[in-house]
Amino acid sequence: MSTTIFTAREYDPEKERRRRQRIIAVVSILVILAALGYAFRNWPYEHRVENFFNVLEKKDFKAAYAIWQNDPAWEQHANKYPNYPFSEFYRDWGPGGEWGVISSHQLAGSAAMGSGVIVAVRINGRVEPTRLWVEKKDKTLTFSQY
Repeated sequence: MSTTIFTAREYDPEKERRRRQRIIAVVSILVILAALGYAFRNWPYEHRVENFFNVLEKKDFKAAYAIWQNDPAWEQHANKYPNYPFSEFYRDWGPGGEWGVISSHQLAGSAAMGSGVIVAVRINGRVEPTRLWVEKKDKTLTFSQY
């Protein structure tokens, strides 16, 4: 026998309540996930800068330069980076650089702008943070112009 509007099932308020609760739960979970995604949208770039400073604190300048250029094999083709060679990098980030021996750092925030993310870092407890630019497409680091 087929169902028509004259032989429809009886209304079950409990079933409708469960259905409404499931819809609310799914929508709530989606909203929470969207908020978390937005809150942590710059996390991969902040993590990259965090790794860079952790390596600098260990005084492994060659590994730090590899992170800076996003090229673990940079020593095999060092001439590929004439704009910021390792010697200049060492002058900036080594013991004689602007920050001296880097012994501590703290991420102070980040902001996405165009093709990259600016990550602010307080080095050695300084009040004024240093700002680094992380290029989104190739994950290289540079000094931020902003």
